[in-house]
Amino acid sequence: MNTVLLTSAGIAPEIKKDFLSLLPKKPSEVKAVFVVTGAYGEPPETYGGKEPWWLIRDKQTLSDCGITHIVDLDLRGKNKVQLEKILADKDLIFVSGGNTFFLLKYARESGFDKLIPFYIKRGAIYVGASAGSYLACPSIEMALWKEPKRDKFGLTDTKGINLAPFLIMAHFVEKYRKIIDRAAKTTKYPIVALTDNQAVLVKGKKIKLLGPQNKNSWNGFKEVA
Repeated sequence: MNTVLLTSAGIAPEIKKDFLSLLPKKPSEVKAVFVVTGAYGEPPETYGGKEPWWLIRDKQTLSDCGITHIVDLDLRGKNKVQLEKILADKDLIFVSGGNTFFLLKYARESGFDKLIPFYIKRGAIYVGASAGSYLACPSIEMALWKEPKRDKFGLTDTKGINLAPFLIMAHFVEKYRKIIDRAAKTTKYPIVALTDNQAVLVKGKKIKLLGPQNKNSWNGFKEVA
């Protein structure tokens, strides 16, 4: 059964218990791969030219959950054969945030986009944070809603990996409501906006909002029990 957890800002305290309940074994036994690529599509000045702060945060939250077997993965320069070796024994695939177009570019070039559905069907858990959640949607068009001039790194096709039948809007605060209202009129997909302490779980055909239950949705998004 596919298990896909799409978050706004990683494993927030409000969803930690739900996340732990998804793990197939003790956290200390879980083998995780941590995809860092999206972060390096952001201008270095946004994170001081060192390791992006949100990568540090996301890895720390995994560690706080008891997951210590974590392998960093940068998709740049990788091919399918290399990725298969890395992903073969992993229980958890965590895709962190950054520039969604940069992430999608290298997901396609490396073959990651084609491999992920196979490993998810085989039992690996996919967890996305921000851009990592956008990648799992049928389209990454929402990456431009708040920042229409964002660098697209030459991509014109916004098709995502399609692990979920809806679009996510991460880091939702009330000032973004009108932006999403407008965007909802131009997309064919349902939309759910997540605050940084929320997530949405897709488990098989079930869809469940996690964290504080203030649902902000458009175009007929609904939970499925």
